[in-house]
Amino acid sequence: MSFLNIEIKARTNNPDKIRKILQEHDAAFKGLDNQIDTYFNCKNGRLKLREGNVENHLIHYNRENKSGAKDSIVTLYRPNPDSSLKDVLINGLGILVVVEKAREIYFLNNVKFHIDSVEKLGSFIEIEAIDEAGDIGREKLTEQCGKYVTLFKIQNNDLIDCSYSDMLMEAVKREK
Repeated sequence: MSFLNIEIKARTNNPDKIRKILQEHDAAFKGLDNQIDTYFNCKNGRLKLREGNVENHLIHYNRENKSGAKDSIVTLYRPNPDSSLKDVLINGLGILVVVEKAREIYFLNNVKFHIDSVEKLGSFIEIEAIDEAGDIGREKLTEQCGKYVTLFKIQNNDLIDCSYSDMLMEAVKREK
């Protein structure tokens, strides 16, 4: 299954404030997911296996690294968590980096929110406006993201232009 996704990612010093706003707007809480994202060496885009207690997916996506709203073309595969898929991917492609996080998942209609606590990186909010059926369109998705950036009072200097995997690899380089 492939779909268009518009995403905003930002640092947050106050996840409780974000959580409260989501609750005030009757966002559906889907759970706390302790996730391990294993990124594999990949020629085009990014390929990761997400292992969690709520979400388990093999995810391929192409997304430009830029601040603000980012288009992603996402392809999801829902493997059996007990399969040997991870071993096949490790043996065939090799591991690029592993990202561990605690993620609270919320939904308001087609917009998904993540309040993330990422090991070694800190706290973040992600806003994903999702067009699974192909009937919403890029303009409306971008507008939805902008609405929540304003609602959460996200500042431009808090916006993140890359993935957690990039940030973690950069942090590891600085440690060396």
